[in-house]
Amino acid sequence: MKPVYFIIFLFFTLITTSCISTKQLTYFQEDSSAADSLMFVRKLQEPYRLQVHDLLSIRIKVLDQETVGIFNPISDANPNATGEERLYYDGFVVDVHGNIRIPILGKINVLGYTVDEIREMLEERLMEDFFKEEANLFVTVKLSGIRYTINGEINRPGSNIIYRDQVSIMEAIANSGDITIEGNRSDVVIVRQYPAGQRVHRIDLTKIDAMNSPYYYIKPNDLILVNPLKQKSWGSGTTGFESIRTIATIVGAISTTLLLINRL
Repeated sequence: MKPVYFIIFLFFTLITTSCISTKQLTYFQEDSSAADSLMFVRKLQEPYRLQVHDLLSIRIKVLDQETVGIFNPISDANPNATGEERLYYDGFVVDVHGNIRIPILGKINVLGYTVDEIREMLEERLMEDFFKEEANLFVTVKLSGIRYTINGEINRPGSNIIYRDQVSIMEAIANSGDITIEGNRSDVVIVRQYPAGQRVHRIDLTKIDAMNSPYYYIKPNDLILVNPLKQKSWGSGTTGFESIRTIATIVGAISTTLLLINRL
């Protein structure tokens, strides 16, 4: 093979393999021939069951609010605290044994329960021991936001908390500044906590079917990892212009070397 043909072959080989394509950067791709396609998204997700170190917000209301003041403590440790800081002081943390401690009621095991099951448990206990039907008891139990950690090829890595009952992985990514151009959207890793330990899951965000994945909605304490594309490790550039510039440098060096060899 003549040197010039070899250089041309090398040039086109490198340029077709080094650039990051639009397909690698586009979320939720579907069949391009389908127009206004209708997709049935599975909205029902398994309810979250509490884990150790979760933080609960519990509020009890009756007609006479003075009688429930002891159940709705406001921390004296930092009375000026607001937002997440206030939840830290006034919320109920699930300890290593799966219990929360509520004034008067004492320790209550909540490990593995849903927030609705805990609400029903508290309502039953309060109606049995403290209140009558006329009190119009109303109990609210919520997770104090959904906390997650995201690392890797993300513009703003770190731990975040979103005050919602349900958060999709796309919302979590958007809240963290989106995946960088060098991030692998087709193989996002989710490390999720379970009572028996941690499990690793993967989701391909370049496919429309990702919306039906059981991991599309994140859970509290999820760790989301966005790995880099191979192009980053090659160091050949992320855009066509960068790749051409890098390849031109390589081809120039090879051409110079071949010319020197031919002259010997």
